Amino acid sequence: MPTSAPPSNRFERRRAETRRALVRAARQILAETGDTGASIQAIAERADVGFGSFYNHFESKAELFEAAVADALEEFGETFDDSLRDIDDPAELVAAGFRLSARMAESHPELMQVLRRRGLGHLHSDNGLTSRALRDLQVGTASGRFVAVEPVVALSALGGTLLSLVELRFARPDLDGDEAASNLAEMILRMLGVPPEDAHEVARRPLPDPA
Repeated sequence: MPTSAPPSNRFERRRAETRRALVRAARQILAETGDTGASIQAIAERADVGFGSFYNHFESKAELFEAAVADALEEFGETFDDSLRDIDDPAELVAAGFRLSARMAESHPELMQVLRRRGLGHLHSDNGLTSRALRDLQVGTASGRFVAVEPVVALSALGGTLLSLVELRFARPDLDGDEAASNLAEMILRMLGVPPEDAHEVARRPLPDPA
């Protein structure tokens, strides 16, 4: 087997690295200020790539910032997949997701700032995070764990509450994030039809060890 990749593969890797650098730069800008008015020159300088490279990957700044949000949401979803993969109970998945999100405000601040600033506009978009949440809601409803509700409506309740929790973690860092997340998770589980005592217990089960 050759020890080095053909030139075309090296070229594609360089292209991919440049695109990732631009997306990283856009994510940093969104996390720091939420301002999408930065010039392409400023974005390219932050990414440490040439100005002309931008248009090899994106037609506009709007397209880049959309890609940055999608990238953050996918990373968020993958973190859930890794951390919660051994949980089968849909109710526990929902509760653990809230509690994990509260902790990620400290462990993944850039990611969670992007979610805080731009998550609402992507609540019903076709991204990995939305598909994961809908899947868990549908499994919970099919199994009888949750009451039968319109999945998109339930997603609005879950997503809106989750974004409120993220905002709370940054706006009030003095509050006990774990307790706030558990309380909100309990409320959501009760809304989904989980009996009160069961919802209280599920929302406070030990979280799995970080992946």
